[in-house]
Amino acid sequence: MDQQEKRPGSRRRCIPWGSVMAAVLACSLVIYSLVRLIGYGSDLMSARRTAQALLQVYESAPTEAPVSRMDAQIQVSEAPRQECTALPTVAPMAVPFFGRAIQGGEASGYPDHPHLTVSSRFQSLQKESRYVVGWLSIPELLDEPVAQENNVFFLNHDAKGQKNVNGALFLDSAIGLKNRPDTYIIYGHNMKSGAMFGSLRLYTNSAFYRSEPFITFDTMYETGRYVVFAVGNVNTETLGRTHYLDLYSLLSRDASERQAAIDTLVAASVHTCTVDVQPDDQLLILVTCVDNDAERRVVAARRVRNGEDEGALKAMAEKSRRR
Repeated sequence: MDQQEKRPGSRRRCIPWGSVMAAVLACSLVIYSLVRLIGYGSDLMSARRTAQALLQVYESAPTEAPVSRMDAQIQVSEAPRQECTALPTVAPMAVPFFGRAIQGGEASGYPDHPHLTVSSRFQSLQKESRYVVGWLSIPELLDEPVAQENNVFFLNHDAKGQKNVNGALFLDSAIGLKNRPDTYIIYGHNMKSGAMFGSLRLYTNSAFYRSEPFITFDTMYETGRYVVFAVGNVNTETLGRTHYLDLYSLLSRDASERQAAIDTLVAASVHTCTVDVQPDDQLLILVTCVDNDAERRVVAARRVRNGEDEGALKAMAEKSRRR
């Protein structure tokens, strides 16, 4: 029989190339996702190790003997500020306030540290990382170093300057520490893992806010206790939109401009709060992203005033209710 003659009833089998390509593509996507997931997990562990190592230095360094440094000042990169790009699986935490002129006179010096004394804690920390300028603590929530460079670098670098998708908490580069700032603005990614400022979402829960209304933020030149007075989302891109806020207005030395910004924060808050805030209060503003790229979640606090009773402030916070 001719070799090419088909047997009765036989059928030539065709390879289903479409199905094969679909299977290969699906496998490739699974492998890619696993690699990315492993990478994120590795970065998360690395970020936690970095924070823990710096925390050990921070807690072990003596605090009773500050070192005088008359010429001390923060070295901030002169690179132009620009909007950051989106990071994978994380809503972009861009800083859309660039180019805004800060109005008003020069900030005052530190009343308790007229000669710019750097605490021994930060002397020790800066041996580990020249970027670290502060430390932010919220009970049961976070205990993290705060770095400063330009407003882009720490979107994808940890507090030691190593590449990391979690980034680091960082102080706005427009805020110099040689004089005492009227407002500290600190940024951090809203990580789904809860890392960095991902945990700030807990402040939208009234029960958590009532239980933890105080934040500690220390810098190389001063220690500080702050009480939260507002938690909410503000619009940072479109003038005229509800709860529009130019965060740089909080750096203004103009009392009316600062009061207007404070009023916006209070109006945007998800909680009612009777803690009063004045334009001359020193402010602490924690900023992270939300799903809407035009908005930012803000936790706003003001410094506990000299002689003020924290128990009374806690009682005010405990009266708050979700709107």
